[in-house]
Amino acid sequence: MQPQPAYLLHKRPYRETSALVELITLDHGRVRAIAQGVQRAGSKSRSRLQPFAPLHVTWTGSKDLKRLRLMESRGASALLAGEGLLCGLYANELLNRVLPVEFPVPEVFAFYTSLLESLPVPDRRAPGLRRLELAVLDALDADPVFRDLEDRELDPQGRYVYRAGYRRFALASEGQASIDGRTLRLLSQGSWTQPGLAGVAKALTRAALSPLLGDKPLRSRELMKQLAARRRPS
Repeated sequence: MQPQPAYLLHKRPYRETSALVELITLDHGRVRAIAQGVQRAGSKSRSRLQPFAPLHVTWTGSKDLKRLRLMESRGASALLAGEGLLCGLYANELLNRVLPVEFPVPEVFAFYTSLLESLPVPDRRAPGLRRLELAVLDALDADPVFRDLEDRELDPQGRYVYRAGYRRFALASEGQASIDGRTLRLLSQGSWTQPGLAGVAKALTRAALSPLLGDKPLRSRELMKQLAARRRPS
């Protein structure tokens, strides 16, 4: 096979010197593989196989679990710290949790690559994450449909709550946390990364992703909450 551009999403030890890895690849989506000898001291592959480091990889095997053969660096790793690092860990955990094995998602790979370039810059983190989340939702046919439960246009004067099971919006009851129809129309036109809509966009993508993630909480979100708590004045 031709070498595939890839990034490491997750790695855990396997036997004495190997590792089980989850990769996001350009043409094959998420790939599960055994990286033989990568845990051995002095292994060149050990230093290459790091989160956020661009790779070229090849593998063998016809089943879900492959065996890596070639693993080469194709550039420097993104230098992330603090909140930027946690956002990167969130992106990795999200892709590892929701993408089916060997389901091609080239657009998700492209937005992930773009996100890594954005994470060192605070103002670019949230827009980059929203673009990635939307690419994931679109690839899995789970993105919000900006219609009501009867498949009618949303009223700009109305207030709505999102029903993830239907991928549509229901009119909100009095006192219920909701989103106004005008804002939803802006989002339907692609305004997901406007600064004034950041909070609504984040809440809506989180609600849309919830059925895909299930009940198990994301570890990266818990770490983000802990970081935010430490930053609050006592």
